[in-house]
Amino acid sequence: MEKTLILNKEQIDQKLERMVHQLHEVCFREEEIVICGIAGNGSIISNYIAQKLTEISDIKPILASIKLDKRNPIESDCTLNISDEVYKGKTVLVVDDVSNSGKTLMYGIKHFLNQPIKTLKTLVLVDRSHNRYPVRVDFSGLTISTTLKEHIEVSLDDEDKGVYLT
Repeated sequence: MEKTLILNKEQIDQKLERMVHQLHEVCFREEEIVICGIAGNGSIISNYIAQKLTEISDIKPILASIKLDKRNPIESDCTLNISDEVYKGKTVLVVDDVSNSGKTLMYGIKHFLNQPIKTLKTLVLVDRSHNRYPVRVDFSGLTISTTLKEHIEVSLDDEDKGVYLT
């Protein structure tokens, strides 16, 4: 299978850095933000976002992780590693690597409907805009038009860090 490089390591870092600044511009009055990565690349990106946010602001990030089966979220358990009380009344940011149809984000945010929250935002590195679910991406590194047959692969390993179209 042939892979086409869409974003290299430096471009990924630039996109993430820009999104951290955008997040700070929107949430500069917040004392704490719950940054919740969808297990896998979403968690890696959320850790990066939290680290960079503390470097540029006084906002305290609370890291969390959502575990779900991305291929079949309706049939599997979706778990959140923090209690409802932790995010009650706070701004929540749900993070993933790629948004295809919005399905993963949709099932990922369902936990945050258990308690009243201040605001819910979403952040993805790549937004394919094939929305079939009523979830919009608030912060995206790259919005790209693809066919439904094409696939976006994100590698966040330092050795082959990149976003590829296959």
